[in-house]
Amino acid sequence: MTAVHEFPMTRTCPFAPPPAYEEIREGEPVSRIRLPDGGHAWVVTRHEDVRTVLNDRRFSADRQHPDFPQLVKGGFRRQGDERTMITMDAPEHGPARKAVLGEFTVRRMEALRPRIQEIVDARIDALLAGPKPGDLVEALSLPVPSLVICEMLGVPYADHDFFQTHTAKLIKRSTSAEDRRTAFDTIRGYMADLIATKEDNPPDDLLGRQIVKLREAGTYRREQLAATGFLLLVAGHETTANMISLSTVAFLRNPEQLAVIKADPGKTLDAVEEMLRYWTIVDAATARLCVEDIEVGGQLIRAGDGVLALGYSANRDPRAFDDPDTLDIERGARHHVAFGFGPHQCLGQNLARMELQIVFDTLFRRVPSLALGAPVDELPFKDDANIYGLYRLPVTW
Repeated sequence: MTAVHEFPMTRTCPFAPPPAYEEIREGEPVSRIRLPDGGHAWVVTRHEDVRTVLNDRRFSADRQHPDFPQLVKGGFRRQGDERTMITMDAPEHGPARKAVLGEFTVRRMEALRPRIQEIVDARIDALLAGPKPGDLVEALSLPVPSLVICEMLGVPYADHDFFQTHTAKLIKRSTSAEDRRTAFDTIRGYMADLIATKEDNPPDDLLGRQIVKLREAGTYRREQLAATGFLLLVAGHETTANMISLSTVAFLRNPEQLAVIKADPGKTLDAVEEMLRYWTIVDAATARLCVEDIEVGGQLIRAGDGVLALGYSANRDPRAFDDPDTLDIERGARHHVAFGFGPHQCLGQNLARMELQIVFDTLFRRVPSLALGAPVDELPFKDDANIYGLYRLPVTW
């Protein structure tokens, strides 16, 4: 057996996975790693095997289990916390997901398209009216998905600095256990207090409709809905914001690729899929706990073992994608695992795709001279966070 790698592994290029991913994938694709808290887990790196782990009920998503792998030093688990759907297994997971699934259908997302377009246009107006260089993260990348998810949930956008500050603490690896717990409790408490204000006269927003629906079913609990709201609020802005920033950099570094969608916006959705595959920003959110012995990729994994299904490695697997390290927006490969796979596949993927499509089409149409405002090697990539992205993105035009 090869040497045990430490997790998280270190990137040497902002546009590529850590070199150790390829080393493991090609040498010992299911192997042991050491976690930040000193524990050990299996790492699964090939596309086929990652999909197996994510789609097999013998791998649990229950993060409250004492043996569940901790991906950050100072991680926490507290029995009794209301769980979100991403930490549930069958049979609880299905009903919890189904309760909100209707809020994210393609049809409902398409109904939001005009409003999302208005938001994007307003933010680009603000960018163009501001100083040069401007910060695309502050002007566009973060406000667009934040405004959208706030409007969907019925969360006052005026509070965005508050929840974004605490979200940043949750996803930063260096955050202490105490500060991580405080940030978690603070956002959960905020969401519970907000929901309480909606209970007497539930409004026609996602949280209000959930109150009505769950009351009719006799299953309404404020703290449980707060857990769901917390998940949607955090996931709904942080991931898409980082994808906007990273993809803009990739487009500007690959003008021949950008020229394709400028000439034919009908290809933007293909470009979105390729950007999702190429970046795979939530790499290790797909940790699992094996609850029954199973063989994966020729390796026996025992019940009680932690497993990390590395989506970024899977999405750069040459067995699944030709020339995987090359950005090719006409690749047309929708079998990536950037949104996960199986029963826990990202609930908001239709919304994310539409937001990205609208942003790219509008930004490059309205600001055709957009250019990076700093050299790539000076850009502050989020190497210290569990969701990859950029802290700032200087741009000019």
